[in-house]
Amino acid sequence: MGDLVSDPSADATCDLVVVGAGAAGMTAAATAAAEGLSVTVVEKTAYVGGNTSYSGGMVYVPDNAKMAEAGEPDDPEMVMRYLDAAVPTPDGREARRLFVEKGREAVAFLEAHTAVRLKPVPFYPDYYPDLEGAREGMRVLEPVAFDAASLGPWFRKLRPPLPEFTILGGMMVAREDLPHFRKMWRAPASFLRVARLVSEYGVQRLRHHRGSRLVLGNALAGRLLKSLVDRDVTIITECATREILKEGGRAIGLRIADASGERVLVARRGIVLSTGGFSHSVEKRRDWLPAAASPDSPFAPGSTGDGLDLGVAAGGALGTENTNNAYWSPASVYVRRDGRKVVYPHTVTDRGKPGSIVVNRAGRRFTNEAVSYHRFGEALLRSNAETGNLPAFIVCDADFVWRYGLGAIIPFTRNLRPYREAGYLKSADSLAALADTIGVDRDGLLATVARFNEDAKAGRDTEFGRGEDVYSRYLGDADHGPNPCLGPILKPPFHAIELTLSDLGTVAGLKTDFACRVLDADGLPIAGLYAVGNDMQSIMRGRYPGPGITLGPALTFGYLAGLHAATGGAP
Repeated sequence: MGDLVSDPSADATCDLVVVGAGAAGMTAAATAAAEGLSVTVVEKTAYVGGNTSYSGGMVYVPDNAKMAEAGEPDDPEMVMRYLDAAVPTPDGREARRLFVEKGREAVAFLEAHTAVRLKPVPFYPDYYPDLEGAREGMRVLEPVAFDAASLGPWFRKLRPPLPEFTILGGMMVAREDLPHFRKMWRAPASFLRVARLVSEYGVQRLRHHRGSRLVLGNALAGRLLKSLVDRDVTIITECATREILKEGGRAIGLRIADASGERVLVARRGIVLSTGGFSHSVEKRRDWLPAAASPDSPFAPGSTGDGLDLGVAAGGALGTENTNNAYWSPASVYVRRDGRKVVYPHTVTDRGKPGSIVVNRAGRRFTNEAVSYHRFGEALLRSNAETGNLPAFIVCDADFVWRYGLGAIIPFTRNLRPYREAGYLKSADSLAALADTIGVDRDGLLATVARFNEDAKAGRDTEFGRGEDVYSRYLGDADHGPNPCLGPILKPPFHAIELTLSDLGTVAGLKTDFACRVLDADGLPIAGLYAVGNDMQSIMRGRYPGPGITLGPALTFGYLAGLHAATGGAP
């Protein structure tokens, strides 16, 4: 059983030290431990799980073995054709090919040697569905639900999900259960399913501080944590890494500091940097992201670029010349009564549902709202560059908020007053009054809604083609017709929430080779120093081809780093 407390203040020696306890770092640690190495994980926050704990947990692994097992095999060459079209830059292409070749191997290893269990998502389309090689599903895997009670005392050390992604004070809802919650008052089978889940949650709360049935990214983080605990990996939380120590050009250890003081960790086989990127670094956001990007991020608070700073100080080179240096998502922000700032990413729950639109200050739509969050973010940037009209606003009516929720407001919320008092939700009895309230052009909004309502009646978006491709339809409501993405905005009061441009992870990072070793300014690997996850320059170079495009490479390259440290990383 892994140690629940920090090591004593004395210096220590192990084979591999991993800095950061997100999915990539824990995968590297679990792989190395399974290969027989002694491993220590150093995490600066009080929790294990990193950004993964907040995520949807989707893992993009094209040509995974589960596709063939289901009778729907993938074709690696078609995968590369798709990636070549979706990521039209030669830079990073060989790393993308390596990802396609090794992803299935990484999943097989993790399922054979750790507690990680993944299942295919039959229908979750690639984000550019009209490009050659795109698939409608099965390339995406998601974690099997996990019983966190098996973690014992470590359950309290697992970073909880964003509260806005839970209900009833700590109950997680799986992706496949969401439609049943929406239909529970109309479909007896859905009501019974929801009643079972809620009753099970009640029993869990009698025993634990939150629901112990974990799904989404929290399940993946929990399964990886269980893997480390089972392999006797030492985990030190609330511990800062001060410096990478080198000898003869090789990374040999770390200088760390926690409540017990400052000391040295000697790493015989290497050090893996996996601190989550720079989503919360004010300086790096200023230097590498466009001025239109919000300073707020929904990512875990520990992602301040520590790994990048440590790598550069050790001689590593950064890759900052990318199509985008972050993966984008529209987000809404407000401060709750308890003083906690909420940064809510509008990924899949509202933009594509029938009965909402997103408008700029002219009151006009500027893109198909039912594209991926990253593509929508790129459209926000284009719109802003052309007209300077950020922020944007998502607009809907009373029926929409009740049925689908809106941003951080969950469906079937009767009392909207706290959201209005916080300045989060703007409401009015007419569209004209709403336009005045949010500061958009009144005539523009009225004309936009009138056209949209006519299009909704006919089932065809004449302006941007919303609902015409398979991914748009996936974001819609399958029970709504004739177009699952289009519905009229009719019933007062009318509502709006301000949208900013936020991120779902950063792209710029340390340059690495195929073994995930950090490269220096001459393109040569630094012996004993690895970078994975968001500390590694993204192989997609700022494009976002499909769901789980951060976690898929995180598991794959975390596995490759751990394997190299175990089999080829000896001094």
